[in-house]
Amino acid sequence: MAALNILRQINRSAAALTAVALGVVVMVLASGFIDWNLRFGRENTIHSQLGHVQIMKAGFLEKGRSDPYAYILPADEASRKDVLAMPDVRALAPRLLLSGLVSAGETTLSFIGEGVDPAAEADLSSGLRFAEGRNLAPGGAQEVVVGAGLAKNLDIHLGQTLVLIVNTRSGGVGAVEARVVGIFESIAKAYDDMALRIPIQLARQLMRTDGEHLRLVLLSQTEGTDAVAAQLRERFPVQKYGVVPWFELADFYNKTAELFKKQVGVIYFIISVIIVLAISNTMTMSVVQRVGEIGTVMAVGNRRRDVLALFVSEGVVLGLCGTLVGLVLGCLLAWLLSAIGIPMPPGPGMTWGYVAGILVTPANLINAALIAIATTVVASIYPAFRASRMNIVDALRALQ
Repeated sequence: MAALNILRQINRSAAALTAVALGVVVMVLASGFIDWNLRFGRENTIHSQLGHVQIMKAGFLEKGRSDPYAYILPADEASRKDVLAMPDVRALAPRLLLSGLVSAGETTLSFIGEGVDPAAEADLSSGLRFAEGRNLAPGGAQEVVVGAGLAKNLDIHLGQTLVLIVNTRSGGVGAVEARVVGIFESIAKAYDDMALRIPIQLARQLMRTDGEHLRLVLLSQTEGTDAVAAQLRERFPVQKYGVVPWFELADFYNKTAELFKKQVGVIYFIISVIIVLAISNTMTMSVVQRVGEIGTVMAVGNRRRDVLALFVSEGVVLGLCGTLVGLVLGCLLAWLLSAIGIPMPPGPGMTWGYVAGILVTPANLINAALIAIATTVVASIYPAFRASRMNIVDALRALQ
């Protein structure tokens, strides 16, 4: 009955259907666009800096930078093999953190650096972009790659030799020379302005120590981070070790994600208001133009709650039809926009732009559908209540 009434008043219903469908399309595209950007930022953060999970000595995050030699993990090949044998683990990469001074010619600046295993970092550093040159290669003992900002400040070029100077455990000074083989850009400009990377053996030679500060675990799927972190905490006692997932270290990403979620919430609210107004207007006009019909329905014995249910069901059918059309159109537009690509300028703290897309997920589709249907139901209640409270005699006069 509700569907027949909508078809009978198709001209008036079309505006409401269009409002619901367009609202759903906007929700699907907006949430999909933001989810795509969040996934892009997440994966670049993981594959350029943090890995999925980091293993370290307990207390390293609080005091490791001020007392680096007290928080070095001893080499443990058996433990490394155990971690690599876990089902979801793709790679395990050691990192030795260092800081000091870097000199190029007569220019000397401070740096933060990482000693890395080039072979283990092949996947873990896939998020780095090299404006010039290449990444560190296995066997390149005296090589260094430099962040784009630091390279610019040092005014260096590929093939140039840098001198790295750090304080050693004994209080002396360690120094090595390394040839520049690459200039990289990560997702964070602040990191690129200070960072460089050298092979971990060269870093150990420079700091006159063995071991590493961190062991970075790379997984097959980011969604498995919590499960793997829990398994690692069972293997490494919390009294001696810290097992930290990437999202506890990605402060900038977390703040960006929180901002985007609030923006999506505002978009959903605005669209909900539009749908409520469109449906309410359509249903109110329907009530006004069907006064005589309402009187007849109640005169033949239908109760007021039957009239209420009839008009609410019409609103629900409008919502369902509009939602279905909106979901189909939203998915098609998302596919088309992703195929074309959405050029994006560099974001805050970034040095390069990228081509974005629309990520359609079941959660986004369900959220859009539920919001659209819920708002149409809410919008139908007041007009339906008005219709059900009409006086039968007054309503029948409309037929004369």
